Amino acid sequence: MANSVSMSQSIAGRYAQAVFEITKEDGGLDALAQQAADLDAALQDSAELRDLITSPIYSRDQQGRAIAGIADKMGLSPVLKNTLQLMSNNRRLFVLPQLINALLQMIATERGEMTADVTSAIALDDAQLERLKTTLAGKTGKKIKLNTRVDETLIGGMIVKLGSQMIDGSVRSKLASLQNVMKEVG
Repeated sequence: MANSVSMSQSIAGRYAQAVFEITKEDGGLDALAQQAADLDAALQDSAELRDLITSPIYSRDQQGRAIAGIADKMGLSPVLKNTLQLMSNNRRLFVLPQLINALLQMIATERGEMTADVTSAIALDDAQLERLKTTLAGKTGKKIKLNTRVDETLIGGMIVKLGSQMIDGSVRSKLASLQNVMKEVG
C-alpha cells in the first residue's frame, strides 16, 4: 500500500513540476493557484468527478471528453487542461488529488508561504486568527495560511500542526498526560 502511495505521489509530482515550471515562466502562478484550489473544491464536492478519475469502467476516450468538458467549464488554463488530457490519455487521472496537492505546495513554497493546520475546541474569532498568524509568521519567517477546524472533544485549547511540528495545547492532551502520571504514582 505504501509503495502505491509513493508511486502515485511520484507520478503526480512529475506532472505538477511540469505544469508549475511552464506556468511560472508565463507568470501565471496566481491564476494556477486559484484553478488548483477550484479543482480541489470540485473534487471534494463531486462524487461523480471522483468516480470519473478513479473508476476503470470509463474508457480513455470517455475520461478525456469528460475532463476536457470540465476544464472548459471551469476555465482552466491551456497548460493545466492539456496536462489533464495527457493524464487521461495515460490513464493517470487517479493521481489528480496528489497533483493538486503538489501544485499548491510548490506555489506556496515559491511565494514563501506555509500552511498551519489548526484544530481548536471552539471557533476562533478574527482577532485570534490574526494573532496566531502573526506569532507563527514570527517563528518561521514565512507568510502563514491557516486551515482551521473545530473539534469539541479537545475540551479547550488547540492543536497546531506546522510542517513537521505539532504543538498540542489542548485540555484533552493535558488531562491524558495527568492521567498517565497518576497511573505511575499509584
